[in-house]
Amino acid sequence: MRILETDRLVLRWLAVEDAEFIFDLLNQPSFLQFIGNKGVRTIDDARNYILTGPIASYRRFGFGLYLTELKPTQAPIGICGLLKRETLDDVDVGFAFLPQYWRQGYAFESASAVMAYGRDVLALDRIVAITSPNNEASIKVLNKIGLKFERMIRLSEDAPEVRLFAPLNSRQ
Repeated sequence: MRILETDRLVLRWLAVEDAEFIFDLLNQPSFLQFIGNKGVRTIDDARNYILTGPIASYRRFGFGLYLTELKPTQAPIGICGLLKRETLDDVDVGFAFLPQYWRQGYAFESASAVMAYGRDVLALDRIVAITSPNNEASIKVLNKIGLKFERMIRLSEDAPEVRLFAPLNSRQ
């Protein structure tokens, strides 16, 4: 199901048929470094990740991570969407792209559209973001979409610290 379109991109629900792409994306060295190891070692693992992550989120919350495709070719280039984590009070925006699509404005374009969708369609009061402390490229995107560093947090007691970004005003 298509959720959003921008000038260059289509964002749609992930489906189990996207497992090969998800397998590739989640095993990129940059994904493992900055986002983490999701334990996706096989195409079956990727299918399970899609079913228990994004698809479960669509059913539970009405939103989740969306496959981000180039509009003219429908080539998948990344994921971008909204997440509701048990350990965060607010919904957060997240994104990840294959390295060959970095520095072309796709993260900004998709994250901006997702933020507007969250505010205008889903009526979310406040959308935040988290990132690893040294992920400078994502930090630039978060600043560009209007989120500023608020504080360091841990998503669980044994998790490493991450940077929490939030809108300048207390309610978006």
